[in-house]
Amino acid sequence: MDKFSIHRVPLHPSIRQAQPSPIKSQQSFQAHLQEATKQQELKVSKHAQERIMERKIAISDQEWQVVSDKVFEAHSKGVKQPLVLMDQAALIVSAKNATVITAMDRTEARQQLFTNIDGTIVL
Repeated sequence: MDKFSIHRVPLHPSIRQAQPSPIKSQQSFQAHLQEATKQQELKVSKHAQERIMERKIAISDQEWQVVSDKVFEAHSKGVKQPLVLMDQAALIVSAKNATVITAMDRTEARQQLFTNIDGTIVL
């Protein structure tokens, strides 16, 4: 007689539990959050810098930070090219590129017609 061996097979195959790996998405989320909350600053184009110097427009660091914050807020709401009206100056800004395109003092701005803007920030 031949020998037969019988192997019992469990009805439910054993399911391997994968070891939980460190969640990379949390790390990338934290990095993204830190990047997003960094203080962002506007760049000033060469043209705008010349206009600021010519017209002797003085804007403090604190005022620049407020302008930057408002421009980035406007950009997050879809504004691409806002006019920023301040007490002493009017700025045209490319929110997409985070760059001040041109600047003029408020007395000069009163006599101007502004085109190609899609939002206004009044400070």
